[in-house]
Amino acid sequence: MSVVPKKQLGQHFLVDENILGVIGRLAELRDEDVVLEIGPGLGILTRYLAARVAHIHTVELDRSLEPYLAGIPKTTLHWGDALAFDAAALAPAPGKLVSNLPYNVATPIVVESLDRLPGIAAWCVMVQREVADRFFASPRTKAYGAVSVLIGLVTERTGFHPVSREVFRPRPNVDSALVAFRRTRAGIEPGVKRLVEASFAHRRKTLVNSVALAGAAPRAEAAAALVAIGRAPSVRAEELEPAEFEALAAALA
Repeated sequence: MSVVPKKQLGQHFLVDENILGVIGRLAELRDEDVVLEIGPGLGILTRYLAARVAHIHTVELDRSLEPYLAGIPKTTLHWGDALAFDAAALAPAPGKLVSNLPYNVATPIVVESLDRLPGIAAWCVMVQREVADRFFASPRTKAYGAVSVLIGLVTERTGFHPVSREVFRPRPNVDSALVAFRRTRAGIEPGVKRLVEASFAHRRKTLVNSVALAGAAPRAEAAAALVAIGRAPSVRAEELEPAEFEALAAALA
Protein backbone atom coordinates (compact mmCIF):
# COMPACT_ATOMS: atom_id res chain seq x y z
CA MET A 1 0.00 0.00 0.00
CA SER A 2 1.81 3.10 -1.24
CA VAL A 3 -0.61 5.67 0.13
CA VAL A 4 0.19 6.86 3.65
CA PRO A 5 -2.89 6.99 5.92
CA LYS A 6 -3.44 10.41 7.47
CA LYS A 7 -3.85 10.21 11.24
CA GLN A 8 -5.51 13.63 11.40
CA LEU A 9 -8.31 12.32 9.16
CA GLY A 10 -8.86 9.23 11.29
CA GLN A 11 -7.88 6.97 8.39
CA HIS A 12 -7.69 3.23 9.02
CA PHE A 13 -8.07 1.57 5.64
CA LEU A 14 -10.02 -1.65 5.31
CA VAL A 15 -7.67 -4.21 3.74
CA ASP A 16 -9.13 -7.63 4.64
CA GLU A 17 -11.83 -8.66 2.17
CA ASN A 18 -13.12 -11.42 4.47
CA ILE A 19 -15.11 -8.86 6.46
CA LEU A 20 -17.01 -7.74 3.37
CA GLY A 21 -19.42 -10.65 3.49
CA VAL A 22 -20.36 -9.73 7.06
CA ILE A 23 -21.00 -6.14 5.98
CA GLY A 24 -23.14 -7.34 3.10
CA ARG A 25 -25.20 -9.57 5.38
CA LEU A 26 -25.75 -6.93 8.06
CA ALA A 27 -26.54 -4.26 5.47
CA GLU A 28 -29.09 -6.57 3.81
CA LEU A 29 -27.94 -5.38 0.38
CA ARG A 30 -30.39 -5.55 -2.52
CA ASP A 31 -29.96 -5.02 -6.24
CA GLU A 32 -32.08 -1.85 -6.16
CA ASP A 33 -30.25 -0.19 -3.24
CA VAL A 34 -28.67 3.25 -3.55
CA VAL A 35 -25.89 3.46 -0.96
CA LEU A 36 -24.05 6.36 0.65
CA GLU A 37 -20.49 5.53 1.68
CA ILE A 38 -18.45 7.98 3.79
CA GLY A 39 -14.67 7.65 3.71
CA PRO A 40 -14.17 4.94 1.07
CA GLY A 41 -10.42 4.82 1.61
CA LEU A 42 -8.83 2.42 -0.88
CA GLY A 43 -12.20 1.45 -2.33
CA ILE A 44 -12.32 -2.18 -1.17
CA LEU A 45 -15.81 -1.83 0.26
CA THR A 46 -16.86 0.40 -2.65
CA ARG A 47 -16.01 -2.29 -5.19
CA TYR A 48 -17.82 -4.91 -3.14
CA LEU A 49 -20.92 -2.70 -3.03
CA ALA A 50 -20.71 -1.89 -6.74
CA ALA A 51 -21.17 -5.56 -7.58
CA ARG A 52 -24.32 -5.80 -5.46
CA VAL A 53 -26.32 -2.55 -5.55
CA ALA A 54 -27.75 -0.13 -8.10
CA HIS A 55 -25.63 2.92 -7.27
CA ILE A 56 -23.11 4.22 -4.73
CA HIS A 57 -22.34 7.78 -3.66
CA THR A 58 -18.94 7.97 -1.99
CA VAL A 59 -17.79 11.05 -0.08
CA GLU A 60 -14.04 11.41 0.44
CA LEU A 61 -11.96 14.30 1.77
CA ASP A 62 -8.50 13.01 0.82
CA ARG A 63 -7.82 13.63 -2.89
CA SER A 64 -4.63 11.58 -2.77
CA LEU A 65 -6.90 8.52 -2.83
CA GLU A 66 -8.28 9.32 -6.28
CA PRO A 67 -6.16 6.66 -8.08
CA TYR A 68 -7.80 4.00 -5.89
CA LEU A 69 -11.35 5.30 -6.32
CA ALA A 70 -11.60 6.51 -9.90
CA GLY A 71 -13.49 4.36 -12.37
CA ILE A 72 -15.40 2.11 -9.98
CA PRO A 73 -18.63 1.09 -11.77
CA LYS A 74 -21.99 2.50 -10.66
CA THR A 75 -20.21 4.90 -8.33
CA THR A 76 -20.34 8.69 -8.10
CA LEU A 77 -17.33 10.09 -6.27
CA HIS A 78 -17.84 13.31 -4.31
CA TRP A 79 -14.89 15.22 -2.85
CA GLY A 80 -15.37 17.11 0.39
CA ASP A 81 -15.92 17.06 4.13
CA ALA A 82 -18.78 14.66 4.95
CA LEU A 83 -19.89 16.86 7.85
CA ALA A 84 -20.40 19.82 5.51
CA PHE A 85 -21.54 17.86 2.45
CA ASP A 86 -25.19 18.20 1.38
CA ALA A 87 -26.01 14.52 0.98
CA ALA A 88 -29.73 15.31 1.00
CA ALA A 89 -29.34 16.76 -2.51
CA LEU A 90 -27.89 13.57 -4.02
CA ALA A 91 -29.59 11.91 -6.96
CA PRO A 92 -30.44 9.13 -7.04
CA ALA A 93 -31.22 9.52 -3.34
CA PRO A 94 -29.42 7.05 -1.06
CA GLY A 95 -31.52 4.76 1.12
CA LYS A 96 -28.69 3.13 3.06
CA LEU A 97 -25.49 4.35 4.69
CA VAL A 98 -22.82 1.64 4.55
CA SER A 99 -19.34 2.73 5.60
CA ASN A 100 -16.11 2.13 7.40
CA LEU A 101 -16.46 5.53 9.05
CA PRO A 102 -13.42 7.68 9.85
CA TYR A 103 -12.96 7.35 13.61
CA ASN A 104 -12.81 11.06 14.34
CA VAL A 105 -16.17 11.93 12.74
CA ALA A 106 -18.16 8.70 13.08
CA THR A 107 -20.54 9.85 15.82
CA PRO A 108 -21.50 13.25 14.33
CA ILE A 109 -22.00 11.68 10.88
CA VAL A 110 -24.47 9.15 12.26
CA VAL A 111 -26.28 11.62 14.53
CA GLU A 112 -26.64 14.23 11.79
CA SER A 113 -27.92 11.63 9.33
CA LEU A 114 -30.88 10.89 11.61
CA ASP A 115 -32.46 14.24 10.76
CA ARG A 116 -30.65 15.61 7.75
CA LEU A 117 -31.02 12.44 5.69
CA PRO A 118 -34.59 11.25 6.23
CA GLY A 119 -34.29 9.06 3.12
CA ILE A 120 -31.71 6.86 4.85
CA ALA A 121 -33.71 3.86 6.03
CA ALA A 122 -30.83 1.67 7.21
CA TRP A 123 -27.25 1.98 8.42
CA CYS A 124 -24.37 -0.50 8.57
CA VAL A 125 -21.26 1.22 9.88
CA MET A 126 -17.83 0.23 11.11
CA VAL A 127 -16.87 2.28 14.17
CA GLN A 128 -14.77 2.01 17.30
CA ARG A 129 -16.17 -0.67 19.61
CA GLU A 130 -16.83 1.82 22.39
CA VAL A 131 -18.75 4.03 19.95
CA ALA A 132 -20.82 1.07 18.76
CA ASP A 133 -21.61 0.19 22.38
CA ARG A 134 -22.61 3.80 23.05
CA PHE A 135 -25.03 3.89 20.11
CA PHE A 136 -27.41 1.41 21.75
CA ALA A 137 -26.44 1.58 25.41
CA SER A 138 -29.13 1.06 28.03
CA PRO A 139 -30.15 3.67 30.62
CA ARG A 140 -28.22 3.62 33.92
CA THR A 141 -25.03 2.39 32.25
CA LYS A 142 -21.76 4.25 31.80
CA ALA A 143 -22.01 4.15 28.00
CA TYR A 144 -25.52 5.64 27.91
CA GLY A 145 -25.58 9.26 26.79
CA ALA A 146 -27.08 11.79 24.41
CA VAL A 147 -26.06 9.74 21.37
CA SER A 148 -27.77 6.64 22.78
CA VAL A 149 -30.99 8.59 23.31
CA LEU A 150 -31.02 10.25 19.88
CA ILE A 151 -30.28 7.02 18.00
CA GLY A 152 -32.71 5.10 20.20
CA LEU A 153 -35.53 7.53 19.41
CA VAL A 154 -35.21 7.08 15.65
CA THR A 155 -33.84 3.57 15.02
CA GLU A 156 -33.65 -0.01 16.22
CA ARG A 157 -30.53 -2.17 16.13
CA THR A 158 -30.61 -5.09 13.70
CA GLY A 159 -27.06 -6.42 13.87
CA PHE A 160 -23.71 -6.27 15.67
CA HIS A 161 -20.36 -7.87 14.87
CA PRO A 162 -17.00 -7.34 16.64
CA VAL A 163 -14.16 -6.69 14.18
CA SER A 164 -10.50 -7.65 14.56
CA ARG A 165 -7.86 -4.92 14.48
CA GLU A 166 -6.07 -6.95 11.80
CA VAL A 167 -8.56 -6.01 9.05
CA PHE A 168 -7.18 -2.44 8.98
CA ARG A 169 -3.99 -0.72 7.94
CA PRO A 170 -2.59 0.89 9.93
CA ARG A 171 -3.63 -1.44 12.73
CA PRO A 172 -5.65 0.72 15.17
CA ASN A 173 -5.00 0.77 18.91
CA VAL A 174 -8.69 0.27 19.64
CA ASP A 175 -11.23 -2.45 18.95
CA SER A 176 -13.88 -1.93 16.28
CA ALA A 177 -17.35 -3.25 15.54
CA LEU A 178 -19.93 -3.32 12.81
CA VAL A 179 -23.31 -2.09 13.94
CA ALA A 180 -26.46 -2.20 11.81
CA PHE A 181 -29.73 -0.43 12.53
CA ARG A 182 -32.90 0.61 10.72
CA ARG A 183 -35.06 3.70 10.87
CA THR A 184 -38.29 3.44 12.82
CA ARG A 185 -39.44 7.06 12.50
CA ALA A 186 -38.77 10.16 10.42
CA GLY A 187 -36.64 12.15 12.83
CA ILE A 188 -36.33 14.07 16.08
CA GLU A 189 -37.97 17.37 16.95
CA PRO A 190 -35.30 20.09 17.29
CA GLY A 191 -36.52 20.94 20.79
CA VAL A 192 -36.12 17.34 21.89
CA LYS A 193 -32.62 17.15 20.46
CA ARG A 194 -31.56 20.35 22.25
CA LEU A 195 -33.02 19.08 25.53
CA VAL A 196 -31.23 15.72 25.24
CA GLU A 197 -27.88 17.37 24.54
CA ALA A 198 -28.37 19.84 27.41
CA SER A 199 -29.39 17.06 29.80
CA PHE A 200 -26.07 15.26 29.28
CA ALA A 201 -23.93 18.39 28.95
CA HIS A 202 -22.94 18.21 32.63
CA ARG A 203 -23.17 14.50 33.25
CA ARG A 204 -22.14 14.52 36.90
CA LYS A 205 -24.92 16.92 37.80
CA THR A 206 -28.64 16.31 38.09
CA LEU A 207 -30.67 16.76 34.92
CA VAL A 208 -32.24 19.93 36.37
CA ASN A 209 -28.85 21.51 36.96
CA SER A 210 -27.43 20.33 33.66
CA VAL A 211 -30.21 21.84 31.53
CA ALA A 212 -30.04 25.06 33.55
CA LEU A 213 -26.27 25.37 33.11
CA ALA A 214 -26.66 24.64 29.39
CA GLY A 215 -29.29 27.38 29.10
CA ALA A 216 -32.05 25.00 27.97
CA ALA A 217 -34.50 25.66 30.81
CA PRO A 218 -34.62 27.32 34.26
CA ARG A 219 -34.14 24.92 37.19
CA ALA A 220 -37.65 25.45 38.56
CA GLU A 221 -39.30 24.74 35.20
CA ALA A 222 -37.17 21.66 34.59
CA ALA A 223 -37.97 20.33 38.08
CA ALA A 224 -41.70 20.87 37.56
CA ALA A 225 -41.56 19.15 34.16
CA LEU A 226 -39.81 16.13 35.69
CA VAL A 227 -42.49 15.85 38.34
CA ALA A 228 -45.14 16.09 35.62
CA ILE A 229 -43.71 13.00 33.88
CA GLY A 230 -43.40 11.09 37.14
CA ARG A 231 -39.72 11.67 37.84
CA ALA A 232 -38.05 13.19 40.89
CA PRO A 233 -36.26 16.56 40.44
CA SER A 234 -33.07 14.88 41.69
CA VAL A 235 -32.90 12.44 38.77
CA ARG A 236 -29.85 12.32 36.48
CA ALA A 237 -30.11 12.22 32.70
CA GLU A 238 -28.77 8.68 32.41
CA GLU A 239 -31.76 7.35 34.37
CA LEU A 240 -34.36 8.40 31.77
CA GLU A 241 -35.49 6.20 28.90
CA PRO A 242 -35.31 7.79 25.41
CA ALA A 243 -39.10 8.26 25.22
CA GLU A 244 -39.07 10.11 28.53
CA PHE A 245 -37.01 12.89 27.00
CA GLU A 246 -39.80 13.51 24.50
CA ALA A 247 -42.33 13.59 27.32
CA LEU A 248 -40.08 15.99 29.24
CA ALA A 249 -39.73 18.28 26.23
CA ALA A 250 -43.52 18.33 25.86
CA ALA A 251 -43.93 19.15 29.56
CA LEU A 252 -41.45 22.01 29.28
CA ALA A 253 -43.23 23.36 26.20
